Amino acid sequence: MKHITIIGAGWLGLPLTHHLSDSCRVFASKTTAAGADALQLEGIRSFCFHFEQSAKPLSDTLTAQQAEVVIGCFPPGFRQNKQDEYAHYWRYLAEQCKIAQVKKLVMISTTGVYPNHPGIMTEQDASLTLAQNNADFSTSARVLLTAEQHVIESGLDYTILRFSGLIGPKRHPARFVPKLKQVSSRAPANILHLDDAIGSVRYILEQELSGIFNVTTPETVSKAEFYQAALDTVSSEAALPPVVAQEDKQVSSDKLCRCGYPFHYQHTLDALRYL
Repeated sequence: MKHITIIGAGWLGLPLTHHLSDSCRVFASKTTAAGADALQLEGIRSFCFHFEQSAKPLSDTLTAQQAEVVIGCFPPGFRQNKQDEYAHYWRYLAEQCKIAQVKKLVMISTTGVYPNHPGIMTEQDASLTLAQNNADFSTSARVLLTAEQHVIESGLDYTILRFSGLIGPKRHPARFVPKLKQVSSRAPANILHLDDAIGSVRYILEQELSGIFNVTTPETVSKAEFYQAALDTVSSEAALPPVVAQEDKQVSSDKLCRCGYPFHYQHTLDALRYL
């Protein structure tokens, strides 16, 4: 039975904790004592950890938990203007995992690392080296790639999973439509259902896969078609924002598929039907 510690029991981390607990000994962190206590009441092994307010080194906690695998699935905090801290958090996490002699570090990253131009994006199309002095990479992409680089250079066995846009319970894409300024009829909708987010983590652990993998639903439609379908599934009469014909990138999950991962949903429109 693997001993797993999940840093960040939020929208993704909590259901991942539930899913892995059937076959692994899992600890999950919350940023407040009240949050950790609430998980304890659900029967989850939980603990309080905050990158900026921790009373003791995380390595002490990981050692006490006998953590073999650490999964970091906390958001980069761009909306809270905490992007600079994100890379520092990952450097600290990698350092503490090494001190605690953790066997594997899993990073939940994002396809936001890729450059802003059309084309098929594979794992080799984004790296910190490529992003340096390249205007096609956003500031956010460079922050994400810096964080990834801390994991890559940690000396630990690692897997980086680059998730595309997540949908699932309380994250129905129809809710996002009012916030969109425009949608394109020529830009692919890179989308991932929570079931495949969880499934991919479990798969890489079971198969002991290492390296960097894109995780996105293999087949898709344009953003305009996807978001219209999302509105239709909830019988919404809301209108799409202006539809443009601007091309954009399509993220490829071929590498993960070649490694044998069987996606629950082969097409983004199928994933929509199970929300």
